[in-house]
Amino acid sequence: MTTLEFDGIAFDPDAVREPAAAEPEAVPAAPGPAPGAVAPAEPVGATHAVPTTSTPNPLGQLRAGVAEAHRAALAAQYAIQRALWERAGLTLPALSGPPVSDTGHPAPAEIASPGTPAHAPEWAFKPQARSTRTHLDEPALRQLADGDIAAVFGRAHHRAGIRPAAKLAAQHPLVLTEVDSIQLFGAGGRGRLTATYEGDPGTAATQAAEVFALYAGLALSLTGATLVSSGPAGAPGPRSGAIELRVTAIDLVPRPHLTAEAHIDGAAPLSVEVTATEPTGAPVGPGQADETLLLSEFHMTHLARGDQAIAMGPEFAEYTGVRATRLPTGGLLLVDRVLDFDGARGQLDKASYTTEYDSPADSWYYGDTANESMPHFVYMETSLQAALLMGYYAGPTLTQPGTTLSLRNLGGTATVLRRIDLRDRTIRQESRLLSTTILPGSSLQTFDYTLSTEGEPFYRGETMFGYFSDQALANQTGLDAGRPAPTWLAEHPGAELRTIDVAARRADPAARLCARRTLALIDRVQVVDGGGKYEAGYLHSLREIDPADWYFERHFHLDPVIPGSLGVESVIHAVQEWMLDAGYADGLADPTFRIPADIAFSWRYRGQFLPTDGTVELEAHIKEIRHGEHGVIAIVDGSLWKPGLRIYELVDLAVELGEREGRS
Repeated sequence: MTTLEFDGIAFDPDAVREPAAAEPEAVPAAPGPAPGAVAPAEPVGATHAVPTTSTPNPLGQLRAGVAEAHRAALAAQYAIQRALWERAGLTLPALSGPPVSDTGHPAPAEIASPGTPAHAPEWAFKPQARSTRTHLDEPALRQLADGDIAAVFGRAHHRAGIRPAAKLAAQHPLVLTEVDSIQLFGAGGRGRLTATYEGDPGTAATQAAEVFALYAGLALSLTGATLVSSGPAGAPGPRSGAIELRVTAIDLVPRPHLTAEAHIDGAAPLSVEVTATEPTGAPVGPGQADETLLLSEFHMTHLARGDQAIAMGPEFAEYTGVRATRLPTGGLLLVDRVLDFDGARGQLDKASYTTEYDSPADSWYYGDTANESMPHFVYMETSLQAALLMGYYAGPTLTQPGTTLSLRNLGGTATVLRRIDLRDRTIRQESRLLSTTILPGSSLQTFDYTLSTEGEPFYRGETMFGYFSDQALANQTGLDAGRPAPTWLAEHPGAELRTIDVAARRADPAARLCARRTLALIDRVQVVDGGGKYEAGYLHSLREIDPADWYFERHFHLDPVIPGSLGVESVIHAVQEWMLDAGYADGLADPTFRIPADIAFSWRYRGQFLPTDGTVELEAHIKEIRHGEHGVIAIVDGSLWKPGLRIYELVDLAVELGEREGRS
């Protein structure tokens, strides 16, 4: 097992050093840290507090001014994020009103019509259970009215530990006679249902919404939950006919609910709302809403952007509605459930736990990647989110009450163990918290993890996370201790460049091997043939940061930064475009990209990309080309820069290009 160590350079709140070209990155020696250093004096492996001191000097005063400016930038980005929520009609910290995914995103053209797209939009609601049954006759509707949901929609709608209580038409006699179709991503991208009815049209609208709520699994979050509906009973309109329900909002926060409009010929649209509500006084916190789970999808959503006391327990109430450690939200929330936790809050030295993530075949990232199956960033995100989740649950931030601590990944190493198509699979993540080190204004945690499906491992790695105060975040010095670290291209101004126009390829509908839409992370790649530190090829790309880029709203709530995994993904896209340009797909009948097995990849992050940072710059050095059983593999080393600071380093990042599965 690799030992992950923190070099003390990433987020140093106090240290001031005169830059020197030959100065190594300092690691303080035992028994305590050197003046001003934040890094532990030993490999992270114990739970303890480390004091720090600092020696003021003129350069320190300058550094303090820069730090204050950066803290102002952090405050500004928080204000921007809060303003976005308030513009959307949300109230913080109570978090009433519609969720992030319902803040007015325009529906893509391909889902504006009633047809169901092949892939969900990134912001679409992820149902808690799925069913292939989309047509219901009258006997099936009566089964729903009896509360036999799993008999109608399948075993996915039966969850151990949840005592079902939700029923169709609990408030009025059943008036629906048939459901013709149910579509998760229909009109507007949030759902659509068509049905026929005999009776009051307002009651029909309410019951149509209840059918959709049951179909989407809203009642599976809370044991004993019932559906509470608010609809226009007694509304004017024909007493029989067809009804079309268009879901306008659906979410799990603050309780599972949906709102919809019902359209009936000859009548004005009818508004209806359905909420899944626990019995009065029933607990909903960790391990209580579901007797067999510690945390469910309901808790994941609250941790991402809701009430942290519900998600993690009452100790975390102070983090609700403020910038704090959270999971990503929307389409970047890539962990669903915590099955078990072999540990206890406050015991930070070790723990083991098991989590799960369902990866439906219609997930947005399958439609937007050039890969044969799951893109690389999802491998990274789902495993890292599983790790950080329970590390946070153990309570490292609770050791420093009243301090705003933001979570950042610092690095790790991971290996794909075998080729696998993960569409429609449940990924089980077995993780271990190995250590926690508490530092003034920050703390560090290390983990290892193994991902498997159907009992067979397919991905394994180790990682380190840090929790950092605003002051520590403000004093980032990157990977090079604040010293200039120019790109290879900047050091070779006479290099002969050529450009791959990625944006033009992406605009070509026939260019299947190209990341698209949400994963359009680069627009052009500059190439130096035979360049780079290995003289095998050099790639460079520069992209402007748009503060409105989709991932800032997702990662994280009230603390927007570009996900490190998407920085890695952007380098992968540059390599993919280079491999196509270099002719490695020539002669392949049905080429595709994949992540090759048995090549360990490692990364270090020593900084963050903020909405206000202006640009993301990346480079990749072609290191090796292998011709293997399944295709050609390019292995690269890379780095990413924010203006003036190199903050990501990638080693042995590999991309494989070969025949699609079944043709090799």
